[in-house]
Amino acid sequence: MSGEPLLKVQGVETYYGNIRALGGVDVDVHKGEIVSLIGANGAGKSTLMMTICGSPQARSGKIIFDGTDITKMPTHMIARRRIAQSPEGRRIFPRMTVLENLQMGAGLDNLKYFDEDVAKIFELFPRLKERQAQRGGTLSGGEQQMLSIGRALMARPKLLLLDEPSLGLAPLIVKGIFEAIKKLNQEEGLTVFLVEQNAFAALKLSDRAYVMVNGQVTMSGSGRELLADPQVRAAYLEGGRH
Repeated sequence: MSGEPLLKVQGVETYYGNIRALGGVDVDVHKGEIVSLIGANGAGKSTLMMTICGSPQARSGKIIFDGTDITKMPTHMIARRRIAQSPEGRRIFPRMTVLENLQMGAGLDNLKYFDEDVAKIFELFPRLKERQAQRGGTLSGGEQQMLSIGRALMARPKLLLLDEPSLGLAPLIVKGIFEAIKKLNQEEGLTVFLVEQNAFAALKLSDRAYVMVNGQVTMSGSGRELLADPQVRAAYLEGGRH
C-alpha cells in the first residue's frame, strides 16, 4: 500500500521479567483498513495489543502512530492520541449502568459530541439502547462485548484495537458484532486492528492479516490469501467453517 501506515510496529520485543513474549514483531496498519492478527492461544497476540497501548512497554523496537513515536509514552498519553482499545475479557465497569460506562469512554475533549455519539452507538447496538439504565454486570456476555466496543468508540478513535471480541460468545452474537465492525469501517472509515482466535471470521472480515506463532509474525497476506493458504487452513481453520 502507498503512503505511511497509520500504525507501524517495527522490530518490537516485549518481555515479562526475563521471559521474551514478543520477538522482533513487524506489523503495519494503514488508514481505513481492517487488519487482523491470528494465532493460537498464548502466541503473544494480546501482548502486542497491550504493548501498543504502553503497558507493558516494548524493550526494543519502535511503535509509530500517525507519524509520532509512541514507544515509550505512558498509556494515558497514547489514549489521548486517539487509540482506543476494547480489551480481552471485556472489562466493563460492572456496577455502572450502560450509559455511565459509555460516559467513561468519552474523553473530556469529546463531551460536546456525547449525545450524538451515544445515539450512533445505540443505532449500531440496539440492545444497548434497551438496556441503557441497566448495570453492566447484569448484561449477557454478548451485550457486555457490545458495551466494551461502544465505550471504546466514545473516544472517537483514529484506530480501534479489538482484542478477542468473539471470545466465549454464541455464533449469532459473533456474527452481529463482526457485522457492526464492518459497518463502522465501511461507513465511517474506521481503522481497525483485530486480535482474534476465530480465524475464519477474522480473515473473512479483514483486508490484510498476520499470523503469530510464539511471539513472532510468521506469515502475512490479504485475508483472502490466508483463508486459502493450506498451512493456515491446517493450523487454524480445520474443524471450523471453511
